[in-house]
Amino acid sequence: MNIFKEIPQDLKEELFEEIISNKKLKIERIVSYGHTSPKMGWYEQKDSEWVIVLQGEAILSFEKKEDVRLKAGDYLNIPAFQKHKVSWTKPDEKTVWLAVHY
Repeated sequence: MNIFKEIPQDLKEELFEEIISNKKLKIERIVSYGHTSPKMGWYEQKDSEWVIVLQGEAILSFEKKEDVRLKAGDYLNIPAFQKHKVSWTKPDEKTVWLAVHY
């Protein structure tokens, strides 16, 4: 398997693919192409999430915190219950993320 292979050319919606999971851990590939979080509000997860941008760029917004811009190679840990959302991804290049929920 290769993290950059088998990415659909036409991404009408953000792509979430589970790579591996069990009761304590989930690893997923996320591919964005100008996508942002749904307009309905913030993500507020019961598990912590570690993310790394492998390709492209993104901006994560946090409730009551400054935005964080991530470029290829940048990573971030998001503590459980920290309200956050993706407010921007590069519109002319696919942004490939690896997310580890623990």
